[in-house]
Amino acid sequence: MADVPEPEPSHIEDVVSFVKASPTSYHAVAELARRLDAAGFTRLAETEPWSAEASTRAVLDRGYVVRDGALIAWAMPASISEQAAFRVVGSHTDSPSFKLKPHATTTSHGWQQVGMEVYGGGLLNSWLDRDLGLAGRLVTREGQVHLVRTGPILRISQLAPHLDRSVNEDLRLDRQRHLMPILSVSHPDLDVEDLLCEAAGIAPEELGFHDILAFPTESPAVIGPYGEFLASSRMDNLSSVHSSISAMVDVAPGEDIAVMACFDHEEVGSSTRSGACGPFLEDILVRIAESLGRTGDSYRAMIARSSCISSDAGHGVHPNYSEKFDPANQPVLNGGPLLKINANQRYATDGIGGALWRRVCAAAGVPTQDFVSNNSVPCGSTIGPLTATRLGMLTVDVGVPLMSMHSTRELAGVTDLSYLSAAMGAYWAGN
Repeated sequence: MADVPEPEPSHIEDVVSFVKASPTSYHAVAELARRLDAAGFTRLAETEPWSAEASTRAVLDRGYVVRDGALIAWAMPASISEQAAFRVVGSHTDSPSFKLKPHATTTSHGWQQVGMEVYGGGLLNSWLDRDLGLAGRLVTREGQVHLVRTGPILRISQLAPHLDRSVNEDLRLDRQRHLMPILSVSHPDLDVEDLLCEAAGIAPEELGFHDILAFPTESPAVIGPYGEFLASSRMDNLSSVHSSISAMVDVAPGEDIAVMACFDHEEVGSSTRSGACGPFLEDILVRIAESLGRTGDSYRAMIARSSCISSDAGHGVHPNYSEKFDPANQPVLNGGPLLKINANQRYATDGIGGALWRRVCAAAGVPTQDFVSNNSVPCGSTIGPLTATRLGMLTVDVGVPLMSMHSTRELAGVTDLSYLSAAMGAYWAGN
């Protein structure tokens, strides 16, 4: 067999730990906050003015802000020059899933089922016959937020082939009829919201509302004859979020301010207050700049000097469907993170951004691969074009290659995950 890169056991173990702690965007942000706290970062409240804090530079040197399922962190260089800029790494915390409806529990033919909406563009058949839990946040009538997660309590069961002889040739899933998970049988008084309240330690009458999603409870696993792959849910896009936090907690910024922006709701278009189309990143950059005395014209010049690496997972070539890929650009797992390119700007990469990425990878000693779509297969998009449009900031799209993107069991290369983190560290160091 051909040689493959040696995996990074400690790094991959940490990826697994991070994924297990992050079944939803809210849990991912809680885990990010925990790691930032341990690394000496200071949590700041958006709802309070920062002007009083600005006199205490140490408070703003390494800080972060949480907005729902999104988080932005930053680290200042030792000294701020007149030419200082922002170096932003953007990613997203959400993944395709199913979101709990109000009044969700129903009974049909003796079965208790749970009403859920499809969230994002998931590979729906991959959710069938999986052990599923529920996780997210409960909000009390007084506005208190409680994170909650259950064990495996749900299942979306397939119809046996004996009852549908065409299922292997023509699987069609009606989102309302066929994707309602089973919760229990012969317990007509059971209510899933009561179970969630019990798990959170609150009384059902205290519940105001919720943001609850399904997640596969199967743990990530390193697989392959050489342990070269990580099979896991939520690699799109916890692969980038984990690489970002791994680099940020040890960051030593060069002359520019290192910024980690982890947005929510990318899978449904990003048009929310915690998504990349919203004002979150701009709000924080303005407040950081103001704390340094950079306002008006000087702030605009600062943004014009800044850049953003939009990091989101991409596609590795599939040997069973190679005709779906560009014949000259066929990236493989463990061949290095991707530079993502699209002539119609579904990815934000241009010549200047592409050169920046190659320079960063060279400084980190990391290989990189190009991804461009087959002309007959339109590509998706990322937060990259959204960030570039909103802020006018140089932006380049990158990410690790995956197999089975948007499945509940995606496949990543273990070395690619380490490569991506190293490249982010080199970018923030000023390369």
